Amino acid sequence: MALAAAWPTRAVNLVVGYPPGGLTDAGARFISNGMTKSLGQPVIVDNKPGASCNVAANEVLRTPGGLKLLVANPSLTINPHTFSAPSPDPTAFTPIGLILESQYILCVHPSAPTKNLAEFVAWAKAESNKGFSYATAGAGGNTHLMMEYFRERMGLPKLSPVPYKGSAPAIQDVVGGQVPCLLDAASLLIPFIATGKLRPILVTGSTRHPALPDVPTATELGIKDFNMTAFIGLWGPPNLPADIVQKVNTAMNFALADPAIRDTITKNGDSVGGGTPERLDTITKANYKLWGEVAKRNNIRSE
Repeated sequence: MALAAAWPTRAVNLVVGYPPGGLTDAGARFISNGMTKSLGQPVIVDNKPGASCNVAANEVLRTPGGLKLLVANPSLTINPHTFSAPSPDPTAFTPIGLILESQYILCVHPSAPTKNLAEFVAWAKAESNKGFSYATAGAGGNTHLMMEYFRERMGLPKLSPVPYKGSAPAIQDVVGGQVPCLLDAASLLIPFIATGKLRPILVTGSTRHPALPDVPTATELGIKDFNMTAFIGLWGPPNLPADIVQKVNTAMNFALADPAIRDTITKNGDSVGGGTPERLDTITKANYKLWGEVAKRNNIRSE
Protein backbone atom coordinates (compact mmCIF):
# COMPACT_ATOMS: atom_id res chain seq x y z
CA MET A 1 0.00 0.00 0.00
CA ALA A 2 1.35 3.42 -0.95
CA LEU A 3 2.28 5.62 1.98
CA ALA A 4 -0.11 8.39 0.91
CA ALA A 5 -3.09 6.01 0.89
CA ALA A 6 -3.25 6.18 4.70
CA TRP A 7 -1.88 9.72 5.02
CA PRO A 8 -2.89 11.92 6.81
CA THR A 9 -4.17 10.10 9.87
CA ARG A 10 -4.72 13.35 11.82
CA ALA A 11 -4.85 17.11 11.37
CA VAL A 12 -2.39 18.89 9.09
CA ASN A 13 -1.04 22.33 10.06
CA LEU A 14 -0.30 25.08 7.55
CA VAL A 15 2.42 26.98 9.43
CA VAL A 16 2.51 30.70 8.55
CA GLY A 17 5.41 32.88 9.64
CA TYR A 18 3.29 36.01 10.03
CA PRO A 19 0.34 37.21 12.14
CA PRO A 20 -3.23 36.85 10.82
CA GLY A 21 -4.36 39.44 8.31
CA GLY A 22 -1.48 39.67 5.84
CA LEU A 23 -1.14 38.30 2.32
CA THR A 24 0.75 35.16 3.38
CA ASP A 25 -1.85 34.34 6.04
CA ALA A 26 -4.61 34.94 3.47
CA GLY A 27 -2.92 32.48 1.10
CA ALA A 28 -3.05 29.76 3.76
CA ARG A 29 -6.70 30.47 4.53
CA PHE A 30 -7.63 30.40 0.83
CA ILE A 31 -6.62 26.72 0.63
CA SER A 32 -7.29 25.34 4.13
CA ASN A 33 -11.00 24.48 3.74
CA GLY A 34 -10.62 22.92 0.31
CA MET A 35 -7.64 20.88 1.45
CA THR A 36 -9.68 19.66 4.44
CA LYS A 37 -12.35 18.36 2.06
CA SER A 38 -9.78 16.73 -0.22
CA LEU A 39 -7.62 15.12 2.48
CA GLY A 40 -10.39 14.07 4.86
CA GLN A 41 -8.62 15.53 7.89
CA PRO A 42 -8.67 19.06 9.33
CA VAL A 43 -6.17 21.43 7.72
CA ILE A 44 -5.51 24.17 10.28
CA VAL A 45 -3.75 27.50 9.79
CA ASP A 46 -1.11 27.91 12.51
CA ASN A 47 0.42 31.40 12.75
CA LYS A 48 4.00 31.35 14.07
CA PRO A 49 5.32 34.88 13.45
CA GLY A 50 8.93 35.80 14.00
CA ALA A 51 12.21 36.57 12.22
CA SER A 52 10.60 37.17 8.83
CA CYS A 53 9.27 33.58 8.53
CA ASN A 54 12.34 31.88 10.03
CA VAL A 55 10.48 30.72 13.16
CA ALA A 56 7.82 28.97 11.08
CA ALA A 57 10.34 27.58 8.59
CA ASN A 58 12.46 26.07 11.34
CA GLU A 59 9.39 24.44 12.89
CA VAL A 60 8.48 22.73 9.61
CA LEU A 61 12.13 21.84 9.04
CA ARG A 62 12.14 19.94 12.36
CA THR A 63 8.87 18.09 11.67
CA PRO A 64 9.10 15.27 9.12
CA GLY A 65 6.08 13.42 7.78
CA GLY A 66 4.13 16.29 6.25
CA LEU A 67 1.76 17.04 9.11
CA LYS A 68 3.30 20.52 9.29
CA LEU A 69 3.56 22.37 5.98
CA LEU A 70 5.03 25.82 5.37
CA VAL A 71 3.14 28.69 3.72
CA ALA A 72 5.65 31.42 2.91
CA ASN A 73 6.49 34.32 0.62
CA PRO A 74 9.74 35.49 -1.07
CA SER A 75 11.28 36.18 2.35
CA LEU A 76 12.00 32.45 2.56
CA THR A 77 14.43 32.90 -0.36
CA ILE A 78 15.88 36.17 0.98
CA ASN A 79 16.56 35.44 4.66
CA PRO A 80 19.68 33.27 4.18
CA HIS A 81 21.33 36.24 2.44
CA THR A 82 20.33 38.99 4.87
CA PHE A 83 20.11 37.54 8.39
CA SER A 84 23.23 37.43 10.55
CA ALA A 85 22.05 34.24 12.26
CA PRO A 86 21.71 31.12 10.08
CA SER A 87 18.41 30.88 8.19
CA PRO A 88 16.86 27.76 6.64
CA ASP A 89 17.94 26.99 3.09
CA PRO A 90 14.78 27.37 0.95
CA THR A 91 15.98 24.69 -1.45
CA ALA A 92 16.04 22.17 1.43
CA PHE A 93 12.24 22.20 1.67
CA THR A 94 10.07 20.04 -0.55
CA PRO A 95 8.13 22.24 -3.01
CA ILE A 96 4.43 21.41 -3.20
CA GLY A 97 2.75 24.21 -5.12
CA LEU A 98 2.18 27.88 -5.83
CA ILE A 99 -0.86 29.38 -4.07
CA LEU A 100 -0.96 32.85 -5.63
CA GLU A 101 1.11 35.59 -7.21
CA SER A 102 0.86 39.35 -6.90
CA GLN A 103 2.41 41.93 -9.20
CA TYR A 104 4.40 44.67 -7.53
CA ILE A 105 3.40 48.29 -8.12
CA LEU A 106 5.64 51.33 -7.79
CA CYS A 107 3.52 54.06 -6.20
CA VAL A 108 4.04 57.66 -5.15
CA HIS A 109 2.05 60.10 -3.04
CA PRO A 110 -0.41 62.01 -5.27
CA SER A 111 1.41 65.27 -4.53
CA ALA A 112 4.65 63.93 -6.02
CA PRO A 113 5.90 65.82 -9.12
CA THR A 114 5.78 62.70 -11.25
CA LYS A 115 3.19 60.86 -13.29
CA ASN A 116 5.38 58.45 -15.26
CA LEU A 117 8.66 56.56 -15.05
CA ALA A 118 10.81 59.19 -16.77
CA GLU A 119 9.58 61.86 -14.38
CA PHE A 120 10.09 59.56 -11.39
CA VAL A 121 13.70 58.84 -12.37
CA ALA A 122 14.42 62.53 -12.90
CA TRP A 123 12.84 63.38 -9.56
CA ALA A 124 14.75 60.68 -7.65
CA LYS A 125 18.05 61.75 -9.21
CA ALA A 126 17.42 65.42 -8.47
CA GLU A 127 16.53 64.70 -4.86
CA SER A 128 19.12 61.99 -4.17
CA ASN A 129 21.67 64.41 -2.71
CA LYS A 130 19.07 65.28 -0.06
CA GLY A 131 18.48 61.62 0.78
CA PHE A 132 15.56 60.57 -1.44
CA SER A 133 13.69 57.93 0.55
CA TYR A 134 11.28 55.06 0.02
CA ALA A 135 9.21 52.99 2.44
CA THR A 136 9.72 49.25 2.91
CA ALA A 137 7.85 46.59 4.88
CA GLY A 138 11.05 45.80 6.77
CA ALA A 139 14.83 45.99 6.46
CA GLY A 140 16.10 43.13 4.33
CA GLY A 141 12.62 42.04 3.20
CA ASN A 142 11.27 41.58 -0.30
CA THR A 143 10.03 45.17 -0.71
CA HIS A 144 13.46 46.47 0.32
CA LEU A 145 15.33 44.25 -2.12
CA MET A 146 12.80 44.87 -4.88
CA MET A 147 13.31 48.63 -4.64
CA GLU A 148 17.09 48.27 -4.65
CA TYR A 149 16.86 45.99 -7.68
CA PHE A 150 14.69 48.62 -9.38
CA ARG A 151 17.24 51.29 -8.47
CA GLU A 152 19.98 49.21 -10.09
CA ARG A 153 17.94 48.61 -13.24
CA MET A 154 17.28 52.36 -13.59
CA GLY A 155 20.84 53.47 -12.80
CA LEU A 156 19.71 55.58 -9.86
CA PRO A 157 22.14 56.74 -7.17
CA LYS A 158 21.86 55.37 -3.64
CA LEU A 159 18.47 56.02 -2.03
CA SER A 160 17.40 55.90 1.62
CA PRO A 161 15.15 53.01 2.67
CA VAL A 162 12.76 53.68 5.55
CA PRO A 163 11.87 50.32 7.14
CA TYR A 164 8.55 49.61 8.86
CA LYS A 165 7.16 46.62 10.74
CA GLY A 166 5.08 45.37 7.83
CA SER A 167 3.46 46.71 4.69
CA ALA A 168 0.46 48.33 6.38
CA PRO A 169 2.39 51.04 8.28
CA ALA A 170 4.70 51.59 5.30
CA ILE A 171 1.72 52.21 3.02
CA GLN A 172 0.07 54.48 5.57
CA ASP A 173 3.11 56.74 5.77
CA VAL A 174 3.29 57.06 1.99
CA VAL A 175 -0.45 57.80 1.92
CA GLY A 176 0.15 60.39 4.66
CA GLY A 177 2.99 62.01 2.73
CA GLN A 178 5.73 61.21 5.26
CA VAL A 179 7.66 59.13 2.68
CA PRO A 180 7.44 59.78 -1.08
CA CYS A 181 7.13 56.27 -2.55
CA LEU A 182 7.16 52.51 -2.16
CA LEU A 183 7.03 49.33 -4.20
CA ASP A 184 4.75 46.61 -2.82
CA ALA A 185 2.21 43.92 -3.76
CA ALA A 186 -0.74 44.88 -5.96
CA SER A 187 -3.45 43.53 -3.68
CA LEU A 188 -2.19 45.73 -0.84
CA LEU A 189 -1.92 48.91 -2.93
CA ILE A 190 -4.91 48.79 -5.29
CA PRO A 191 -7.47 49.91 -2.64
CA PHE A 192 -5.41 53.07 -2.07
CA ILE A 193 -4.90 53.62 -5.80
CA ALA A 194 -8.65 53.25 -6.41
CA THR A 195 -9.43 56.02 -3.91
CA GLY A 196 -6.74 58.35 -5.25
CA LYS A 197 -4.54 58.10 -2.15
CA LEU A 198 -1.63 56.65 -4.14
CA ARG A 199 -0.50 57.21 -7.74
CA PRO A 200 0.82 54.16 -9.64
CA ILE A 201 3.86 54.54 -11.88
CA LEU A 202 4.37 50.97 -13.14
CA VAL A 203 3.55 47.31 -12.48
CA THR A 204 6.11 44.52 -12.60
CA GLY A 205 4.22 41.58 -14.11
CA SER A 206 4.43 40.41 -17.71
CA THR A 207 1.04 41.92 -18.57
CA ARG A 208 -0.89 44.99 -17.42
CA HIS A 209 -2.89 44.51 -14.25
CA PRO A 210 -6.64 44.09 -14.96
CA ALA A 211 -7.51 46.65 -12.27
CA LEU A 212 -4.99 49.14 -13.68
CA PRO A 213 -5.28 48.93 -17.48
CA ASP A 214 -3.67 52.36 -17.98
CA VAL A 215 -0.56 51.62 -15.91
CA PRO A 216 2.34 50.28 -18.04
CA THR A 217 4.43 47.27 -17.17
CA ALA A 218 8.15 47.48 -16.50
CA THR A 219 8.69 45.44 -19.67
CA GLU A 220 6.76 47.95 -21.77
CA LEU A 221 8.87 50.73 -20.29
CA GLY A 222 12.07 48.97 -21.29
CA ILE A 223 13.28 47.96 -17.82
CA LYS A 224 15.43 44.89 -18.33
CA ASP A 225 15.03 41.82 -16.09
CA PHE A 226 12.25 43.28 -13.95
CA ASN A 227 9.32 40.95 -14.59
CA MET A 228 8.88 40.14 -10.89
CA THR A 229 5.97 39.01 -8.72
CA ALA A 230 5.41 38.47 -5.03
CA PHE A 231 4.39 34.85 -4.51
CA ILE A 232 2.88 32.70 -1.78
CA GLY A 233 3.89 29.05 -1.88
CA LEU A 234 3.37 25.77 -0.03
CA TRP A 235 6.36 23.65 0.99
CA GLY A 236 6.84 20.46 2.96
CA PRO A 237 9.77 19.40 5.14
CA PRO A 238 12.89 18.02 3.45
CA ASN A 239 12.62 14.68 1.67
CA LEU A 240 8.84 14.44 1.90
CA PRO A 241 7.84 11.23 0.08
CA ALA A 242 6.71 11.79 -3.49
CA ASP A 243 3.30 10.16 -2.99
CA ILE A 244 2.51 12.52 -0.09
CA VAL A 245 3.70 15.49 -2.15
CA GLN A 246 1.34 14.45 -4.94
CA LYS A 247 -1.58 14.07 -2.52
CA VAL A 248 -1.00 17.50 -0.96
CA ASN A 249 -0.51 19.11 -4.36
CA THR A 250 -3.79 17.59 -5.55
CA ALA A 251 -5.55 18.91 -2.42
CA MET A 252 -4.09 22.41 -2.93
CA ASN A 253 -5.17 22.47 -6.58
CA PHE A 254 -8.63 21.24 -5.57
CA ALA A 255 -8.91 24.13 -3.11
CA LEU A 256 -7.77 26.66 -5.71
CA ALA A 257 -10.32 25.35 -8.23
CA ASP A 258 -13.19 26.58 -6.03
CA PRO A 259 -14.83 29.45 -7.98
CA ALA A 260 -15.44 31.42 -4.77
CA ILE A 261 -11.77 31.20 -3.79
CA ARG A 262 -10.61 32.09 -7.29
CA ASP A 263 -12.96 35.06 -7.32
CA THR A 264 -11.69 36.28 -3.94
CA ILE A 265 -8.05 36.03 -5.02
CA THR A 266 -8.59 37.87 -8.30
CA LYS A 267 -10.84 40.51 -6.72
CA ASN A 268 -8.00 41.25 -4.31
CA GLY A 269 -5.80 41.98 -7.31
CA ASP A 270 -3.77 38.77 -7.27
CA SER A 271 -3.41 35.81 -9.65
CA VAL A 272 -4.44 32.25 -8.74
CA GLY A 273 -1.50 29.86 -8.53
CA GLY A 274 -1.80 26.10 -8.79
CA GLY A 275 0.12 23.67 -10.97
CA THR A 276 2.95 21.31 -10.22
CA PRO A 277 5.62 21.22 -7.50
CA GLU A 278 8.16 21.83 -10.25
CA ARG A 279 6.61 25.25 -10.95
CA LEU A 280 7.21 26.36 -7.36
CA ASP A 281 10.67 24.79 -7.35
CA THR A 282 11.69 26.88 -10.38
CA ILE A 283 10.39 30.09 -8.75
CA THR A 284 12.10 29.28 -5.44
CA LYS A 285 15.51 28.64 -6.98
CA ALA A 286 15.35 31.69 -9.27
CA ASN A 287 14.43 33.98 -6.36
CA TYR A 288 17.08 32.47 -4.09
CA LYS A 289 19.79 33.17 -6.68
CA LEU A 290 18.59 36.67 -7.61
CA TRP A 291 18.08 38.00 -4.09
CA GLY A 292 21.42 36.65 -2.96
CA GLU A 293 23.09 38.67 -5.70
CA VAL A 294 21.07 41.84 -4.95
CA ALA A 295 21.69 41.60 -1.19
CA LYS A 296 25.42 41.12 -1.71
CA ARG A 297 25.81 43.98 -4.18
CA ASN A 298 23.94 46.37 -1.90
CA ASN A 299 25.15 45.03 1.46
CA ILE A 300 21.56 44.58 2.66
CA ARG A 301 21.04 43.14 6.12
CA SER A 302 17.89 42.34 8.08
CA GLU A 303 17.24 43.99 11.42
